[in-house]
Amino acid sequence: MSNSQLIQSLYAAFGRGDVKSILDTLDPAIEWLSNGDAKIIPWGGRRGGVAGAASFFQALADNLDFEAFEPKEFFEAGETVIVLGRTKARVKKGGVFDSDWAHVFTLKNGKLLRFREFYDTQSIADAIAA
Repeated sequence: MSNSQLIQSLYAAFGRGDVKSILDTLDPAIEWLSNGDAKIIPWGGRRGGVAGAASFFQALADNLDFEAFEPKEFFEAGETVIVLGRTKARVKKGGVFDSDWAHVFTLKNGKLLRFREFYDTQSIADAIAA
């Protein structure tokens, strides 16, 4: 399985609500970074280790109802896979945001070592404040 195929399988697992399958592919020393400020965006900030990544997914579940989550373009360069996509979601105690995003995955020997996520923090902060 190529690195892009592995990442595609992780998105499919997320779509099924199968976070365990995602967590099973993580290196114990995973670095998980979401570009939002954790004081404003609950799933934002830097996390470490499998427990940190799990807390990211828990924050998503606690705060969002997804209307669309669409990985669209995959670019593979050795151990790096970049994915461009879009999310539309309702904040459970707020409004709706619709944001394009970029995810950057770094893998080694079939394990995810680093995840970096970049999205429109202002549109999300506005939806949280609504």
